[in-house]
Amino acid sequence: MPDLFDSLMPRVALPPGPMLRTSRLILRPLQESDVPVFHRLINDWDICRRVPDAPFPYPESQAQAWIAAAASAREAGRAEQFAIVETLTGALVGCVGLKLSKDRKSAELGYWVGRPHWRQGFALEAVRRIIDWAFASLPITQLTAVVAADNDGSLAVLRRLGFKQTGKGHRVFSCRPGEKLPVKHFTIERETPENAAEPLLTQKTATLLVVAAALIDEQGRVLLARRPEGKKMAGLWEFPGGKLEPGETPEAALARELREELELETDPNDFAPFVFASHAYESFHLLMPVFLCRRWKGEPRPREGQKLAWVAPGNLAEYPMPAADRPLIPMLRDFL
Repeated sequence: MPDLFDSLMPRVALPPGPMLRTSRLILRPLQESDVPVFHRLINDWDICRRVPDAPFPYPESQAQAWIAAAASAREAGRAEQFAIVETLTGALVGCVGLKLSKDRKSAELGYWVGRPHWRQGFALEAVRRIIDWAFASLPITQLTAVVAADNDGSLAVLRRLGFKQTGKGHRVFSCRPGEKLPVKHFTIERETPENAAEPLLTQKTATLLVVAAALIDEQGRVLLARRPEGKKMAGLWEFPGGKLEPGETPEAALARELREELELETDPNDFAPFVFASHAYESFHLLMPVFLCRRWKGEPRPREGQKLAWVAPGNLAEYPMPAADRPLIPMLRDFL
């Protein structure tokens, strides 16, 4: 059965960009046909006084220019702006987006919802979705937000989603030229359990045995896989592999995981034991033997929504990894 949202969409091609879904919303690229509704919703004093770059009155020409600029910024890798659309009706209810820093390690969050759609939880739903997507799909390690000090609704949304207030200050808002209004600064970091306080391991702490492979191609590059949305530590890169099933040897488990995750056929006799990782996480201790593999049949295909990258050994440190994987980087770099 076709998606109801698709049947309500105008029969025109959307600009390129991600399409994100929640239980009630679609976050999609903005398009020129959004201009009239975008303008009608944002041309509201109670919205403009909370959006730093929004003048008031907000001219329709600026709405058109802003939407065009959003497409250019996405293409250039400087920003990701989304229309917030209600799935059942196809109605535009607001916008949410990210402005990336020059080094693409952080991004500033911004959003607004039109007055007819207030107090329905749309902002919370949209912001939660873009946080999950951003940390899983972009190279950023943190999100920031600057909120008017009297914007109680946005302050509540950010705090509920785990943002921490990092400071206070003043900022010029376009709707009040020449004035500096009080604002609060917030930050949320990518999920990094290894940054938590060192766990107090006890005799009851379980040891989790997993196995991983450093697949090495003819150019001497190593294959990394990026954990997809919905998984713990989404957005971090790791070596392919997984947990052992009852009765499996590490080599048999690795051959099975490579088949299930990447559609690769391997011979366990081609796995060369290389090193092992041992790391204490908060609720378990991970033990991970790592094998080198230079022979397989097929081309790696991501079957679990993960992204893949062939990486030169000298560049492995540029890819954020779970704490258990990071000590492997200098070993591979020096060996290969």
